[in-house]
Amino acid sequence: MDDFVAISALQHLAFCPRQFALIHLEQAWEENRFTAEGRILHERVDSGLAEQRRGTRFERGVMLESQQYRIRGKMDLLEIELGDPAQFFPVEYKRGKPKVEDWDRIQLCAQALCLEEMRQSRVTEGALWYWEIRRRENIAITDELREVTIAAINEAHLILKEGLTPQPTANAKRCRACSLVNLCEPETFRKDVSRKYMEEMFNT
Repeated sequence: MDDFVAISALQHLAFCPRQFALIHLEQAWEENRFTAEGRILHERVDSGLAEQRRGTRFERGVMLESQQYRIRGKMDLLEIELGDPAQFFPVEYKRGKPKVEDWDRIQLCAQALCLEEMRQSRVTEGALWYWEIRRRENIAITDELREVTIAAINEAHLILKEGLTPQPTANAKRCRACSLVNLCEPETFRKDVSRKYMEEMFNT
């Protein structure tokens, strides 16, 4: 049985564990404008050819895998500063704009973990390129970010192993931006949980 988790799925999990389970456990999907724009952006980026400029090689659509963490996926862009040793710099393209939360940084860090295992090289920095602001944000691959990312990987494996879809996120604002809101029915499940809580409270 293939127990690998898709690297892109970690962004779903960090955003909402229920969204992750609906997509990767229940195989549910519904596209909206945001997901369509993101898909088109990645198709354009991944279709580019490898090239080399001034001591840096640019490889697009690079396949990644980690046997240690059981994750795999495809990265948008890998910049390789040629030298001895070579330095690897992952770049992930995003449709929106920079976020306070670690959702995108977790995905980038997971790519770095794969690169380190595959290329036997320490990755200390990467970048997130945001379409909405047309610029990229350099991200340090710190020990703290690695811990958060590994915790997300472990949670993803646990959800898939147990086969249980979590309850909706407590942050209702996220639901409005989610393409799966109609399939998820978060308010229905929140009401069910509230009713169960009230029944348990008055029956004790």
